Formats: sequence, structure tokens, C-alpha cells
Amino acid sequence: MAAMINEQLAFAFGILGNIISVLVFLSPGPTFYRIFKKKSTESFHSLPYQVALFSCMLWLYYALLNGMSSALLLITINSFGCVVETIYLTMFFSYASRQSKISSMRLFAFMNVGLFSLVLIVTQLAIRSAPARISVLGWICVAISVSVFAAPLSVMVRVIKTKSVEFMPFNLSFFLTLSAIFWFGYGMFKKDFCVALPNVGGFILGMLQMILYAVYRHKKVADAEKKLPENTKNVAMISKIVPSETSMVDIEGFVNGGDAKEEDAEEREKTETDKKEERIDASGNQKECPV
Repeated sequence: MAAMINEQLAFAFGILGNIISVLVFLSPGPTFYRIFKKKSTESFHSLPYQVALFSCMLWLYYALLNGMSSALLLITINSFGCVVETIYLTMFFSYASRQSKISSMRLFAFMNVGLFSLVLIVTQLAIRSAPARISVLGWICVAISVSVFAAPLSVMVRVIKTKSVEFMPFNLSFFLTLSAIFWFGYGMFKKDFCVALPNVGGFILGMLQMILYAVYRHKKVADAEKKLPENTKNVAMISKIVPSETSMVDIEGFVNGGDAKEEDAEEREKTETDKKEERIDASGNQKECPV
């Protein structure tokens, strides 16, 4: 009876985790619409999406080793994540400059091909026992998840230094914290501590981010402080997406989703201002000319 209740609760938490994780995976959509519209990646980097893809691949492999029946919800969300991140990277490679494309492809070959292949070979050939293989792979996933906690920490440090939450939107922190809660619950009810453990850190970081948001949201800072380098925006956050997927999530979709529209409006306003100035100059010249 207790086992059945645990399975039902794990399924419920897993469904909720899938829903929240899908939203987080789709959050960079506005960023890639901007890239598609401008036919340029500008100063964006591929690192967040490559790490996210690598994390999804590891967790998908881990879920498949556990079996379709016991890890179906891990398989669904990480399969979705692999597809979405592959689309993002394909768009990035299509519109990146030659130098950026070469460096990004090198990183892809090293991490998503080479490193993943190494994990695959070691776990399949060096470890004969299936339970041991699952355990080793699970702790590799935990290590990868914990290792990228530096991303949200760096964002939090920047918020404290600049007293600005411009690059740490509340909505993203809130949904990532929810995701950590759901996947932690899923892992606990499944008695899978490799899934549950990293989300403890994800939950703590999410709560700290929301506290920082509450403290600094009304603070005013100088424009010079608010205009941070573009490349700091897209490596921001975080863990917690999928069972401690701990991938770094691009926050441009949340922060600057309307950038393209704002830039168009600014260009129109600038054009109108220039026309007004030209009319004023012309008017002044007419007054100065002899009749």
C-alpha cells in the first residue's frame, strides 16, 4: 500500500516537474527569434545550450538504464530537452560568425561528442554490473549538476555588487525553484537520491535569488552600472530544470524578450527626432535667406 502511494506521488511530482521544465526549456525562444530576425548571434554564446544538451543526454542515458517503466518521466522531459537544445544549437551554428562557429563546434565536439562518448564507453565496458553502472552514472550526473552551480552564484554576486536585479528576473527564479521542488519530490518518492540530491542545492539557490530580488528590486543604480556587458546576460542561471539537470539557462528570453520591438521603437523615435531637427534647420535657413 505504501509503495503504491509513493509511486502515485512520484508520478504526480514528475508530471508537474515535466510541465515546469518544458516552460523553462522554451524560455530562450525570444532570444532565438531575435537571432533569426537579425541573422546574427551578436555577442551571445553557445555555452549555456551546449551544457544543457550535455546534461539532458546524461540524464536520458541514466533514465534509459533504469528502464522505461521506472523512469518514463525522466525519459520524456530529457528527450524533449535534447530536441529543443539541438534546435537552439542548430540555429546558433547557422547564424554565428565564422570564429564563433569554429569555437562553438570545437566545444560541441569535445563535450557533447567526446566527453559523452567517454562516459558511454566507460560505463558500458569497464562496469559489468548493471546496478553498479546505474549508480556510477547517477553520481556522474550529480557531479555535472553541482559543477555548474557557479553560474547562479555569479549572477547573485553581480546583483549584490550592482544592486540591480536586471539580469535575475523573478519569474525565472520562481519557476526554477518550483522545478527543483517537484524533481526533489520525485526523487525522494522514487528513492532515487541521484535525482533528489542536486535539487536541494537548486532549491536553496532559488530561494536565495528570490530573497535578493525582494531586497534589491526597488534599488536605483546608475545607468553605467546597469549596462553590463552583453556576454554576461546569456550565461546566467541555473540548476534545477530537470532532475537536477542543473543546466545554465539563458535569461534573455525573460529579461529582453521584447528587445527587438524596443529597438525598432527607438529607431523610429530617433528617425522622427532627426526629421524634426532637419525641419527646424530648414526653417532657420529660410528665415536667414534674403527675400
